[in-house]
Amino acid sequence: MFIAQFKDGSMFKKIVESIKDIVNDVNLETSPNGISLQAMDSSHVALVQLRLERDAFEDDYRSDKSMVLGINMANLAKIMKLAQNDDVIILKTDENSGKLTIILKNTNMGRHATFDLNLFNIDSESLGIPDTEYSAKVRMPSSEFTKMCKDVYLISETLTIEATKEKVIFYVEGDVGKGNIELEHIEKENSVDSTILQVSDPVKLSFALRYINMFNKASTISQCVSFMMSAESPLVVEYSQQGQCSLKFYLAPKISEEPA
Repeated sequence: MFIAQFKDGSMFKKIVESIKDIVNDVNLETSPNGISLQAMDSSHVALVQLRLERDAFEDDYRSDKSMVLGINMANLAKIMKLAQNDDVIILKTDENSGKLTIILKNTNMGRHATFDLNLFNIDSESLGIPDTEYSAKVRMPSSEFTKMCKDVYLISETLTIEATKEKVIFYVEGDVGKGNIELEHIEKENSVDSTILQVSDPVKLSFALRYINMFNKASTISQCVSFMMSAESPLVVEYSQQGQCSLKFYLAPKISEEPA
């Protein structure tokens, strides 16, 4: 038996919305310690890794044994569209039932909705992402990073990121011209507004902006975004809520292009 009621149903709705355009079919893995997901996009360029900790759920969370639930994200997103931000969201299933029951409750509106989502057998293997010591880590306001990536996509489809110990520089170049945006390491009293750089070795890599903009749909999950880079390694973009949720996106660099 598996049953999970989210403490914040809107968080799950935002997660589904942020990954549905990246991955199609996923295996949602349940355990007594929480829920996890790992899936790669069809082009094998980007990977999504989600971890929902036990504290993201109410006390009656139950997973008698580890289970693998094969889910079509487009179908799940259709059901989540029906959920209001203040809805209580409950997931439950029995072993071998072939369905995931999704309950949406809103006591203020006196509404109770139940949907059975068909489950599938999805053939996928966990990639076993290795632990990496990244040479550059940047933490900044998610709203600022999201707006910048969206705006510069009008100029170029490629974003080159250079991180030094003093600043992080974003380069774009396209038919209309070229330019860059620099952000210095600034720690403010309100940490949410800070730009924090931890750089052991300078690094400069280029990435497809289309994917980064898809990742940034998760910006409503957290006020801050962290991204990590190392030479010849994927970019890691993370949105998280401490103790509850970690949503990471991995993106392969465009190694065939010269940096801007």
